[in-house]
Amino acid sequence: MYRPAQLAGYLALLLTAGALLVGSVLAPAEMPSGTIGIQLGIILTAAVAGAIEHRRELEAFEPAAFGRTDAVDAVAVVIGAVVTYALSVHAGVGPVLASALVGLAAGLAVPKVGAPVYCGSFVGMASPAVFGSLESVAVAGVVAGLGFVATTESFGGVGGKLGTLAMFGCLATAALLGLDFAEAGAPQWELAHLIVPVAVAGAVATVVLSVRLEWGAVVGSGVVGVVAGVAFPLAVPEVGATLAAVAFCASFVGMSSADRLDGALAIGIAGGLSGVVFLLVAPAFEGSGGKLGTIAFISCIGLLGALELREVAVERFR
Repeated sequence: MYRPAQLAGYLALLLTAGALLVGSVLAPAEMPSGTIGIQLGIILTAAVAGAIEHRRELEAFEPAAFGRTDAVDAVAVVIGAVVTYALSVHAGVGPVLASALVGLAAGLAVPKVGAPVYCGSFVGMASPAVFGSLESVAVAGVVAGLGFVATTESFGGVGGKLGTLAMFGCLATAALLGLDFAEAGAPQWELAHLIVPVAVAGAVATVVLSVRLEWGAVVGSGVVGVVAGVAFPLAVPEVGATLAAVAFCASFVGMSSADRLDGALAIGIAGGLSGVVFLLVAPAFEGSGGKLGTIAFISCIGLLGALELREVAVERFR
């Protein structure tokens, strides 16, 4: 990919993650004391990871022309978006289960385009209260598809990247079409004792399925999403939808490659962090597709940035 397109894709990922964090800071919702400090800390460490990623991209950059594979991937994103939205809204399946089913089906049936279809499925999770038509979802899918192609060299192997691209597509389309996001909801801090453990379990379970059982990241995440989307609403109807969303969100953390987050401990920490971020950003951009993936992406690069800062500190004071 040519350097301007690669840079645009890199910026789209970071700006989308930043918009969600800043939006949560500015949202008029009551937050426990200390949450601003947590948000600023995550922003700092994520910025460190972003700067290091950009340096690595510059060192490894090799220009490449837009090709047939890129076009197929972009179209696959749009198809994933439209099919998921149709399942979620028109068939009444719901966003988590619809996205997980589409990702699982794509990962099993057409693994070569499993990732772009899964990316599009996150666009299709958008609320009909914001994206009221298939046409608007398709436009968001087109934007996300272009982002997918432009970011082939950016943040490879970092969990939540696909969802962040989906949210980028949704935010850009909402701005283009003048769409308003749903009214901000209050974070459910009283459920933190459930949300954080579920997030840890969702992330680790995905690694077990995708790496140890060798099912692949898309299939592993899809299975976790399907199980959570069915089991939690049946087991705990009052909070089942929320816990299913948390588990699905954390499954994107578990899609991280071993060269990014190695081992169950690192994945578990990032998964637990995604549960905290899930609560922190609840008031921001309600109804946007890709929000769960962006939460996972923020959690992953936040941890990666913290690990980089720790290494610098160790080297300096050794």
